Amino acid sequence: MSSPNNTTFPIKDFLEFTIERGESSATASLELSERHMNPNAVAHGSVAFALMDTAMGAAAMAVVPDGSICTTIEIQTRFHRAAQSGSLTAEATILTAGRRIVHLQARTVDSDDRLVASATGSFAVIARARE
Repeated sequence: MSSPNNTTFPIKDFLEFTIERGESSATASLELSERHMNPNAVAHGSVAFALMDTAMGAAAMAVVPDGSICTTIEIQTRFHRAAQSGSLTAEATILTAGRRIVHLQARTVDSDDRLVASATGSFAVIARARE
């Protein structure tokens, strides 16, 4: 598998975020711009959600066996404060990892390290079909 730092996909390109993977964690970050704002001139909630979902998926992949993938089963998200400028950074960590399910938590903070959103989620481990 290619490094998540080099992996590109449409939502990552559109939102213009980066991904860094650790041993049982991952971080997704971006600089806020007009493309991230809702009609009230604050970052749309989907931006923090996308960062946390992607970071959780990248963290889960650290424990997924070779030849398998993971996919989101559910994520419970809480929004704590609005963000209008600066950066957003979501850090995800694995809580528990089984053979079929990985449970994670994530936090999104702003440039001043204030909590913007938090989440817990579960990801399914899926073996890819052999060709």
